[in-house]
Amino acid sequence: MKSECLRIGISGGTFDPIHYGHLIAAQEIRERLNLDKIIFIPVGDPPHKTDIEVTGSIHRLNMVKKAIESNPFFEVSSIEVDRPGYTYTVDTLMELKEKYPENCKFYFIIGADTVPQLVTWKEYRKVFTLCQFVAVMRPGFDSEKICSEARRLERCFSAKIDIIDTPLIEISSTDIRKRIRESRSIKYLVPESVEEYIYANGLYR
Repeated sequence: MKSECLRIGISGGTFDPIHYGHLIAAQEIRERLNLDKIIFIPVGDPPHKTDIEVTGSIHRLNMVKKAIESNPFFEVSSIEVDRPGYTYTVDTLMELKEKYPENCKFYFIIGADTVPQLVTWKEYRKVFTLCQFVAVMRPGFDSEKICSEARRLERCFSAKIDIIDTPLIEISSTDIRKRIRESRSIKYLVPESVEEYIYANGLYR
């Protein structure tokens, strides 16, 4: 008997720290695309952020665990944190393909501004065969340019890219880190459990 086809969303990122913007977008996408679950995957050693200091992966993983613990449709994976060296999406997708039944569909969630950068990803042609992208439109994005590039990637590389609007929550991890350095409040920007973890571990000081 053929196994049930699961529709699995993947939300990857540094999550430094994870905030309500990430969670609201993921929840909206799960409901609109009728996904069975969303897996949050904090990056381990991100190759695209070699010039930026990134908080230790265990702290970022722990914050994601705390942020999603009340949502039965969300789960977290340490697949990239556990992998030595730089972490690449193609390797993560290949590992997930081995873990789940062959007929599972993966929906990789990205910010719409990442669409023009997809061709710079390692083995991007293979990545296009392993998942469907869900590009989230945010304030300030050039929607016409992004849609045009998405259609080009579909024509040239058979990529599958859905561009969707989610509730526009203007929260950024960069701003949260800055607020903490300046001893300003981050209440209502991150879940209370994440806020408590940040202060208990002296992060972003």
